Amino acid sequence: MNSTYFSEEHELFRKSFQDFLKAEVVPHIEKWEKTGTIERFIWKKFGDMGFLGITYPEAYGGLNLDLFYMVILLEELQKIKSSGFAAAVWAHVYLAMTHLNAEGSEEIKQNYLVPSIAGDKLGALCISEPFGGSDVAGMRTTAVLQGDKYLINGSKTFITNGVYADYYIVAAKTDPAAGNKGISIFLMDANAKGVSKSKLDKLGWRASDTAEISFDQVEVPVTNLMGEAGKGFPYIMQHFALERLIMAINAHARADYAIDYTIEYMSQREAFGTKISKFQALRHKLVDHASDVEHCKVFNYVAVDRLQKGEYVVKEATMAKLKSTKVADETIYSCLQFLGGYGYMEEYPLARLLRDSRLGPIGGGTSEILREILSKMIIDKQTYKPAVKH
Repeated sequence: MNSTYFSEEHELFRKSFQDFLKAEVVPHIEKWEKTGTIERFIWKKFGDMGFLGITYPEAYGGLNLDLFYMVILLEELQKIKSSGFAAAVWAHVYLAMTHLNAEGSEEIKQNYLVPSIAGDKLGALCISEPFGGSDVAGMRTTAVLQGDKYLINGSKTFITNGVYADYYIVAAKTDPAAGNKGISIFLMDANAKGVSKSKLDKLGWRASDTAEISFDQVEVPVTNLMGEAGKGFPYIMQHFALERLIMAINAHARADYAIDYTIEYMSQREAFGTKISKFQALRHKLVDHASDVEHCKVFNYVAVDRLQKGEYVVKEATMAKLKSTKVADETIYSCLQFLGGYGYMEEYPLARLLRDSRLGPIGGGTSEILREILSKMIIDKQTYKPAVKH
């Protein structure tokens, strides 16, 4: 327990959430990993326990707790051998619902945020496109105003929860000539006429559904415009800081889990009459990884604390994700090696963890894109300003 950031109440919450996961989620993980379908009953159980609304306002059914409760939720979700299930949770709670809370009208919040917190509706954030990937400003999806509605055309890809979601938060260009100043954010019902979706087959995250989604003349009422027209890009950039911090926390947590599991294995496994935890080469390499993970964890906690205090942490969050995901991949790769042949077997957690972890440097902005963002901030002295909804 890091007493700088976690109180006794935080740790009681951690224990409660651990018990909940063990009782309600872990028994189903292997089935969900095989089928690629998370059964809907679990969302309601999460909602009934308040886990989907821990950082959201009480007015909408949330608990209005600080961001370190979010950290606990994310860390514990990385320890149940399914980053795919974890992704389905945080993509709903901290991607889709973040936009509902920040830019949604009161009507949208009542109709979508409230049931999202309760576990009655599931959301997905739709930004990445087949031709764009991390290039948000280059998106091709358009929204054309016609009377009291927008007509949306285009496609999105790599959308977590995209197949089974009830609603989408969709970024589209309302003024294509204006570049990134012409992007707006819309709320769309997932079953609206003109929406088609197909499930993607992935290397990892196999419990979660990931979709490619097409929009063909999809009608969205003007009341479903979220925030101001043309402000979509700064809204997205502002919330990307939270997404990147989330992915950084996920990374240090799964690396922590890999180290703990490997230490336990090494303390039991013998070679040449000696526990392999006594082999100096393995011991020293493991503590090198443990040191790297601890560095990431401390940095990530500081960034969360600054975000909690209202600071704009786009640089720190970008650094956190860039470094933590790299460290996690390197750590898990070594831990699998320490298990030898057993590390390669599906009945041991490292094989799945290696596959799941590989998305870290790709999703939420590739490491290459993150380095360029940091280059602009550090070398070119470019500043990014938070968006404000008026």
